[in-house]
Amino acid sequence: MLPLASLAASAGLAVGQALAGAAGSALQGANADKAKIQKTAKDFESMFLEQSLDVLNRSQGTDGPLGENGTGGGVYRSMLNKEYAQSIVQSGGIGIGDQVMREMLRMQGGANV
Repeated sequence: MLPLASLAASAGLAVGQALAGAAGSALQGANADKAKIQKTAKDFESMFLEQSLDVLNRSQGTDGPLGENGTGGGVYRSMLNKEYAQSIVQSGGIGIGDQVMREMLRMQGGANV
């Protein structure tokens, strides 16, 4: 009877280790998914801000240091808008990214059920 007990104990230990490994890798996968979702949400907020700043700057006209006088002011203006948008997101953003991330996590949770 004793050899059977040690066999059952070692089998139970192996199953426990396998379950712990699977749970650990699932947890790491969930953290990786959340990081991807967070990056996607930040990228979306940056793109939205860039487009909004582009519309605002177009309405100002072409006067000033980035004017459209044949020197590529439009290119510089779009690069400046992109940097402004990324800077705003890095400093906390305006909240769009957080809302997008929450919605993506909610949708992902609903898909897993």
